[in-house]
Amino acid sequence: MTDFAISPEVLRATVAEVLGAKAKSVTLALEEVTVVVGAADYIDAALLLRDAPGCRFEQLIDLCGMDYSDYREGEWQGERYGVVSHLLSVSLNQRVRLKVFAPSEDLPVVDSLQPVWSAATWFEREAFDLYGIVFDGHDDLRRILTDYGFIGHPFRKDFPVSGHVEMRYDEEQKRVVYQPVSIEPREITPRVIREDNYGGGLH
Repeated sequence: MTDFAISPEVLRATVAEVLGAKAKSVTLALEEVTVVVGAADYIDAALLLRDAPGCRFEQLIDLCGMDYSDYREGEWQGERYGVVSHLLSVSLNQRVRLKVFAPSEDLPVVDSLQPVWSAATWFEREAFDLYGIVFDGHDDLRRILTDYGFIGHPFRKDFPVSGHVEMRYDEEQKRVVYQPVSIEPREITPRVIREDNYGGGLH
């Protein structure tokens, strides 16, 4: 059992009390507290988590996009795109995970956490680039990892592994040119899970 300055059970109760109806759920698993809020309450919940005396999550340490399109082989019934943030309270030595889901799959939009934690700036650009999630209120929402002319969002579950286009340097034109992907798809052998003691292995 890990020693905590504030026990996860107490933190869960504190967060649930602070957020009240703004939290769809506040769960505890593997000694980690996860909060799910609706898109309409995202900013208000973030401000409460930052400023409430029992929370004081001064730092956003990570933020990334999620695509649940084939989560658990289609058993997922919620929205497709979401954003998960990990928050740290240096002063109280505690952490919490904050999740929000975009209401629309066609144009996934959630509020930007930039006004709450400036560290969100680059993380949200990454989630925009790789998942196509739009962060409303972000003051510089541009691609950050892919090329400016890149088509699509490579971390979406329906994005082809080989991509849509490839680029190369054309010696005649003396510049980089884009063209359709020339890579032939190859057959991938599915992973086989062997039964226990396969091949007479030791117990």
